[in-house]
Amino acid sequence: MSKSSIVIAGAGQAGFQAAASLREKGHDGSIVLVGDEPSLPYQHPPLSKSYLLGKLDHAALQFRPESFFRENRIEHRAGLKIETIDREAHQAVLQNGEAIPYDHLILALGARNRPLPVPGAGLKGVFQLRTVEDADALRESLDRGRQVVVIGGGFIGLEFATIAAERGAEVTVIETADRPMARVLSKEMSSYFRTVHEAHGIRFIFGATAARLSGNSKVEVVETLDGQQFPADLVLVCIGVIPNTEIASQAGLATGNGIIVNEYLVTSDPTISAIGDCALHPNPYAASGIIRLESVQGAVDQARCVADRLTGHPAPYCSLPWFWSEQGTLRLQIAGLTQPHDHTVVRKSPPGEKEGMSVYCFRANRLVGVESANRPLDHALARKLLSGKGETPGPEQVATADFELKAWVKD
Repeated sequence: MSKSSIVIAGAGQAGFQAAASLREKGHDGSIVLVGDEPSLPYQHPPLSKSYLLGKLDHAALQFRPESFFRENRIEHRAGLKIETIDREAHQAVLQNGEAIPYDHLILALGARNRPLPVPGAGLKGVFQLRTVEDADALRESLDRGRQVVVIGGGFIGLEFATIAAERGAEVTVIETADRPMARVLSKEMSSYFRTVHEAHGIRFIFGATAARLSGNSKVEVVETLDGQQFPADLVLVCIGVIPNTEIASQAGLATGNGIIVNEYLVTSDPTISAIGDCALHPNPYAASGIIRLESVQGAVDQARCVADRLTGHPAPYCSLPWFWSEQGTLRLQIAGLTQPHDHTVVRKSPPGEKEGMSVYCFRANRLVGVESANRPLDHALARKLLSGKGETPGPEQVATADFELKAWVKD
């Protein structure tokens, strides 16, 4: 067993999974997990879902209790941040000047919310959602908020919008694109979600950009570039993220829209890996051949891939990407990378089943992904099909009245 010392920068999903998988795979050397949040590593997806609804407490968010780290000899350094990397000395240097030696360094630095660059963005009542502290403040404000504006119509923005609407608030979503979740969904699925959300009282303003937030110390109005004004006593900003690449770039590692890694998730320095939201990696399912994934599944699979390599079982990272979002009565699940696509086939739930639909997305007549709303079996079968090496159906076959996805999935 390896006695090498491994330092992990970042204690989110990817960083925690890397530490846990290294021990599981037999690594016997030291593991130091450095995270800038003061708490034990915890799940982030529930922050915009069940945690915001009060269905989970802080303890339920944690990946593992404190005893797990002690029993597995994982040194968790909370409330600290690696500020620089001394590649020549093989040291990760904290902001307090402490240098931690490493034989291998794993960068699981994640991403940060993109700030809203307009006047008034710092007013009270304006929130972003990234940490449990953000969720706590947002939940407290939501108890009092009656007029809610969400800037950004992506997953997190719509997850929050549905919760706010359920709690009786008037909700307006301002989105620069012409439809919700345009970056990740087909037009057909976007339209379906828009229809359902509007039926639950959510108002969408498309093709609009927030230009100014105003109020007397606390936000009162959101104004768009075209002069529209929307009353607000609570604003949530969800306009995307920026990968945390700065310390990698300063250390001379190759970066772009993320820290550039090869198919084994190794950076331009063979003693440093990068995983999770910050890693720009080759992917056989991406149309461009390279992608940066923002997903729990991607973080977990990449962490396990690196742990396998560092414990003597190297294999390229080639897992099928998949995603999910819970928005009110709708559970969205996506198997594969559906963007871009040039053809779609929609299949709706038959009479007698829960209302839902799946959109099969094709590129050059090849099935590249399936988007499902309240169709969990379609999602599970699509993941099996797209992960395999067998034949996949074409648009004409999916469009036939008697098409059954399970017939194409080999056990």
